[in-house]
Amino acid sequence: MNAIEVDGLVRRFGDFVAVDAVSFQVHDDEIFGFLGPNGAGKTTTINMLCTLLRPSGGTARVNGFEVISQQDQVRQSIGLIFQDPSLDEQLTGRENMRFHAMLYDVSREEFKRRSDQLLAMVDLTEKADELVRTYSGGMKRRLEIARGLLHQPRVLFLDEPTLGLDPQTRRRIWDYLRRLRAERGVTMFMTTHYMDEAENCDRIAIIDHGKIVAVDTPEHLKALVGGDVITLWTSDAAAAARCSASSMAWNRARGRKAS
Repeated sequence: MNAIEVDGLVRRFGDFVAVDAVSFQVHDDEIFGFLGPNGAGKTTTINMLCTLLRPSGGTARVNGFEVISQQDQVRQSIGLIFQDPSLDEQLTGRENMRFHAMLYDVSREEFKRRSDQLLAMVDLTEKADELVRTYSGGMKRRLEIARGLLHQPRVLFLDEPTLGLDPQTRRRIWDYLRRLRAERGVTMFMTTHYMDEAENCDRIAIIDHGKIVAVDTPEHLKALVGGDVITLWTSDAAAAARCSASSMAWNRARGRKAS
């Protein structure tokens, strides 16, 4: 079964086509990466799937709900980690979680149980009652992940989840995400422009200039890419070419003598 189904999705801003008839599916319990350079259409796509932006054309279903006609059902069934920080830094970590619980009508008893579990999962139990403004960047990101899971979404959207974090913190965030998928079976849809980060995904869609150019596993996509190519520029290209030809001839001659 597919957690997300997208067919010919389009988004225009005036005459500019930001997302150009993209189609793909995301399977249940999958970590699906959406990879591309800045401005490629990643965030626009995720905003349409999360009902924050109305498509100009095409269709999309999330957890079986249509993103235009069933917006409330989509929102109740997803969690969203924004690209930009969205925590209230004047509140504690636990207070940020409690506010989220109120918005999603999570009972007080359920909030206590779920928040304790999630804060422990992201190693923030001891910091839960401290103001968020005292948190490091990595701690804030971990709190946002815990908050996004509080209402038990079936799909978690992560828009550049480790943007601006140091490599060690990025690795820790991915440890939490992999553990989350293993323990809770949450489907994850994430955007990134980090090639190394995309290797954590089960499958990747590559988007450029609003179009999907490839969808496959990280291993298959890497196999399609040839070896590195190095281009050298010199002040005298002809002389460099003669020198290279002479060197190759000398190496061939040495090979014949050695044999």
